[in-house]
Amino acid sequence: MSPFGEVVFVAAIAGCTTGIGALPLLFSDRVSHRVYDGSLGLAAGIMVGAAVFALVLPGLELGSPLEVVVGIVAGGGFLLAANAAFPHLHLLFSEERAEGPRTGSGPAGDLPSAAEESDTDSVRDDDLRRAALVGGAVTIHNVPEGLAVGIAFASGETALGVAIATAIAVQNVPDGFAMAVPAVRAGVSGPKTLLYTTLSGGVPEPIAAAVGFSLVAFVSGLFPVAAGFAAGAMIAVVFRELIPSSHGHGYADTATATFVLGFATMLLVDTVLAV
Repeated sequence: MSPFGEVVFVAAIAGCTTGIGALPLLFSDRVSHRVYDGSLGLAAGIMVGAAVFALVLPGLELGSPLEVVVGIVAGGGFLLAANAAFPHLHLLFSEERAEGPRTGSGPAGDLPSAAEESDTDSVRDDDLRRAALVGGAVTIHNVPEGLAVGIAFASGETALGVAIATAIAVQNVPDGFAMAVPAVRAGVSGPKTLLYTTLSGGVPEPIAAAVGFSLVAFVSGLFPVAAGFAAGAMIAVVFRELIPSSHGHGYADTATATFVLGFATMLLVDTVLAV
């Protein structure tokens, strides 16, 4: 398999793990808060470690600090701008948060409450819209994550590229669960829910990875800025989404411990593999 084909394949596998998040919904719509928060903390720690060890440090070795900083600021700005520009929804266990342009007729663009939905068809339509909006959030986050995988592979950091993809795969599982909940409630069949959640990560992830790989492979000197961009976007995802979502359920200590474990894991990967 060519290097390009390899990076697309690895990114596709990582993206498709969103479908794993839908599997519990085939049996129950309940998942332990502790497990959910712990998985988010672990993914956050691995992603921050990957951003530092696989992207920022190699970027500083191959370019100037200014180039890396410009990339980091641009990457963080891109993530925040995408959150603001595209309507999407973060569906938590006991609440939901709508973001982006107005997505409904309620206050501040919030979706109608259950008390306002008086018939079954309205409830199903609203749940389908929730599923689509959560899918939008998954897609937004997969773009910088896919770029990070592609950039790491293009720079020769194959082992850390795989590690980044692993971190993304872990984080995609709870994302898939959040998307699957409203879909199942709307009456979408189990197989279709599994397909849709899988595609929500399996399509944008390899496309973004291919773009990141191609840019660095064919445009000389772009790696420091590109690496900073991917790192900034990943760190923004962690602090904007993963950390807040992993707290507030009473298991902040679990999420914090797994965050440290994830970061330490990436440090070991970087040191042991010496790449």
